[in-house]
Amino acid sequence: MTSDWDTVGKSSYVAFTSYRKDGTPVSTPVWIAPSDGKLYFISETDTFKVKRVRRNSDVTLQPCDARGKVKAGAPVVQGSARLLDYTDTPRVRKLINRKYWLLGPVMGLVATVTTKPESRTPIEISPR
Repeated sequence: MTSDWDTVGKSSYVAFTSYRKDGTPVSTPVWIAPSDGKLYFISETDTFKVKRVRRNSDVTLQPCDARGKVKAGAPVVQGSARLLDYTDTPRVRKLINRKYWLLGPVMGLVATVTTKPESRTPIEISPR
């Protein structure tokens, strides 16, 4: 039997929900890659989701489509997000490329050409 955590980790897109200062949830669809019981993704350093995680590590994850629309009955898992150093980006990029074998390398190349390495923040999510 597959756990909800594994189901979320295998999803193509995941609604990553973090919380504003006032507790309002904000969801964003992201690509997510599993490894050793944790989930990983990469975001631009100056995005609001990174700022929210810096302030509050509590997050929820739920399978969704590319636009962030969640299917009725999709499992929701709670996690604790941790911002990694930008030097972890290549390791997390490899995980993402393994899962998204066609578009992952293309998006990684685009990110490498258009942004500085330190402008990307890998995020690790552990189950709660």
